[in-house]
Amino acid sequence: MGKLFWIALGATAGVLVVRRLTKAAESLTPEGAADRVAGGLRSVGDAVREFTDEVRAGMAERDAELRHALGIAPDGTGTQGVADPDAVDDLFHPHSRGTF
Repeated sequence: MGKLFWIALGATAGVLVVRRLTKAAESLTPEGAADRVAGGLRSVGDAVREFTDEVRAGMAERDAELRHALGIAPDGTGTQGVADPDAVDDLFHPHSRGTF
């Protein structure tokens, strides 16, 4: 019974080693390298897309703040009312996030 256990353990270890070697060999082929590069470019593209979404959200928020401070209607077609002097004054003092 002990010999059967060691034979099974050796066969399992052999299969695992062969699988890892096959995977390593495939990653060294041109197709494997292309897959790695494509995966890297995909992650860079996702990061750039995320960054641009955050910048757009910040721009929209700042646009809304400026329109409110200057008394411009949100749709830009006319005036919302008279500009709020305190809000206009706030335009020239830095906000907590470091922008004007």
